[in-house]
Amino acid sequence: MIELSFGEIANLVNGKLIGLAESDRTSAAPIIDSRLAAKGKFFAAFNGAQVDGHDFAKQAIDDGCEFVLASKDLGLPSILVADVQEALTTLATYVRSKLKALTVIGITGSQGKTTTKDLLAHILAISGKTIAPEASLNNELGVPLLILQCDEQTKYCIVEMGARHKGDIAHLVSIAKPSIGLVLSVGTAHLGEFGSREVIAKTKQELILGLDAGSSAILGSYDEFTPHMAEGLDLKVLTFGQKPNCEVRAADLELREGRAHFDLVTPAGRATVSLQLLGIHQVANALAAAAVATALNLPIESIAAALSTAEQKSRWRMELSNIGGVLLINDSYNANPESMAAALHTLALLTQERGGVSWAFLGKMHELGASATKEHEEIGRLASEIGIDHLISIGTEDYLTAVRSDLENEGEVELHHFPTLDSAQSLFTHIGGGDVVLVKASRAEGFELLAQELTSYLSSDQLTQAKDMGSAN
Repeated sequence: MIELSFGEIANLVNGKLIGLAESDRTSAAPIIDSRLAAKGKFFAAFNGAQVDGHDFAKQAIDDGCEFVLASKDLGLPSILVADVQEALTTLATYVRSKLKALTVIGITGSQGKTTTKDLLAHILAISGKTIAPEASLNNELGVPLLILQCDEQTKYCIVEMGARHKGDIAHLVSIAKPSIGLVLSVGTAHLGEFGSREVIAKTKQELILGLDAGSSAILGSYDEFTPHMAEGLDLKVLTFGQKPNCEVRAADLELREGRAHFDLVTPAGRATVSLQLLGIHQVANALAAAAVATALNLPIESIAAALSTAEQKSRWRMELSNIGGVLLINDSYNANPESMAAALHTLALLTQERGGVSWAFLGKMHELGASATKEHEEIGRLASEIGIDHLISIGTEDYLTAVRSDLENEGEVELHHFPTLDSAQSLFTHIGGGDVVLVKASRAEGFELLAQELTSYLSSDQLTQAKDMGSAN
């Protein structure tokens, strides 16, 4: 954060100093997790749905924080405000207004935001100090916290922008003031909340509509809405995708061991990229990051080299582990129809390469509204069509109903239903060397626990014992 006196902060947020001197100064960004408390930081006592930060304020002070931004008088060194979240927003808006040289890149889309953010941060770090969220700080609390991490030495700030309602992204844009807006795609994530893809598209477009004249709009070409979001606006537009008319695109694309290799084509030329990330769907994320870097005039050789060395940073997103000869794809962070289809295609491809058996442990996809049953059925049908050997539906039977009723697919895929994660573990003994396993569901389903249990099983001698018993029989 830029350096401010305690008095300046109090005046900005309409707060009252308690036990603090007006002239004392700080440049530390706020924290909301008391476990991160350290000397020189200050603690924002955010009152969330599950936890009230005020309960941890004393511990934060004891562990070194200089003061607490609070809405209750705790008898601690504090700046007392009416609403902590509003105070953080006001403070972040002010700090952003003072960082004239800072380039903020806003990213939104129905899928791929976090991976694209990670790729872009890897590229931009070569050029200068880059701030990007380590977690998904993509809402009305997270974005101010991210902006407040920036100071005069920060060259780039990458901001994920999520939305639950119309107007959410417009609000985040008003805080972050991006000069580059990136829209990846419009899909079906949060369809239950928005009601239609058209409404989702209008909400994502808030990022582009909020850009100042002369700013850059980076638009994907993967749906019918995104390519048109900047029409009629005084913006520099750069498109990316697989289509030949995209300014940033992939040519000569091929997959090797589930990872994409292609020539990156931009207005600056052509360079080879070999992604370390798993799945052909990562090409879209890589092209998005490359398009932003192109808009910032980074050399294409540097962009391609950075994309080729970037590794998966965020947890439980297409994490690949080879355990006891079994390939585990842990994609348990979240799920929607588009990402589920991409994961299944990757599962099928890797299984073909290894010559083993494919296992898809799937849980519910949330926030799909009235289309939930249909979307689950379509994913089940896709699994059957692309040759997944075992489709395991946990907590719902919706993945199985369409396949069961389709006589053409009878016997093509083994169908399994289990009511709980624990009961699904009974299939572990049937998994053998050379097999490939996908674990995927919406975050609330807790499928990372299933992945952990499978990892423990495969790492133990139980797999060896099961194989020995099979040989003896």
